[in-house]
Amino acid sequence: MTLAILAILGGFVLLVWSADRFVEGAAVTAKHAGMPSLLIGMVIVGFGTSAPEMVVSAMAAIDGNPDLALGNALGSNIVNTGLILGITALITPIMVQSQIVRKEIPLLLLIGLLVGYFLWDGALTRVEAVLLLVGFFTLIGWSIFSAIKGKGDKLEMEMDQELVDHTMPLKKAIFWLVLGLVLLIVSSRVLVWGAVSIAHTLGVSDLIIGLTIVALGTSLPELAASVIAVRKGEHDIAIGNVVGSNMFNLLAVTGIAGVISPITNLPEQVLSRDWLVMMGMTVALLIMAYGFRRAGRINRFEGAGLLIAFCAYNVWLVTSVIS
Repeated sequence: MTLAILAILGGFVLLVWSADRFVEGAAVTAKHAGMPSLLIGMVIVGFGTSAPEMVVSAMAAIDGNPDLALGNALGSNIVNTGLILGITALITPIMVQSQIVRKEIPLLLLIGLLVGYFLWDGALTRVEAVLLLVGFFTLIGWSIFSAIKGKGDKLEMEMDQELVDHTMPLKKAIFWLVLGLVLLIVSSRVLVWGAVSIAHTLGVSDLIIGLTIVALGTSLPELAASVIAVRKGEHDIAIGNVVGSNMFNLLAVTGIAGVISPITNLPEQVLSRDWLVMMGMTVALLIMAYGFRRAGRINRFEGAGLLIAFCAYNVWLVTSVIS
């Protein structure tokens, strides 16, 4: 038990550090290759911040724990929207000015509905998982198209400043890219082993561990990135990180895990509790970001509401385990 706890703590620390190095190295390498700043922000950074979830879920599926992988995907989205945006908005209200980010949020809602449809029968087949991956690559294509057409978008200006702040020689960027990826895989393996060991020791399901401990740990890079961005006044990067990561989680993380190890006999709580909470938070984010009769923003009151919803959900999880 002690060794498993140390494995989780050590895995988290290494995961966060390696994910940061991987994203920074990938972004600067792409800039050296001549990739537009907006495309780097939408694809490279979005993919990179979801890399921990992807690798952890793939490792879990390879080890025969697909429920942990699915719990990680759904739980990470709940952490991203409830905890990360909640904390970030409490620090500084988040203004949503990027038209691209405003287009992504309804798309996130549709992707969530698609995942719910696939899980409706209590399983995720390999064919459904492949369709999610097809959706993921379609999303990448749409992101490239939007980046080419979105010249002058607020997100592009914020990303330009970020790349200026993190400039480095190409060789150093490639070094961090490769080292970050290798350590991501190592730390994910350690983390999954520790999480599964604790689940078995406590008699808790892999799904619950994935929804809580693993989801929180793999979302730490998004938390750090969003808080730092909003303190710099880069509001669209802060919310764009979360929305992009959530879409990648549902399509790529769930898809990769399902292809490796199709999920069968899902607990009914996945739809009636976890998916429902995730979708409720997504709808709330849509309403806040669009503003409708006011400017799109997440104020401190709304941030507190998201944070309270996240805490209430976790209390719900704990009571379901105890009972």
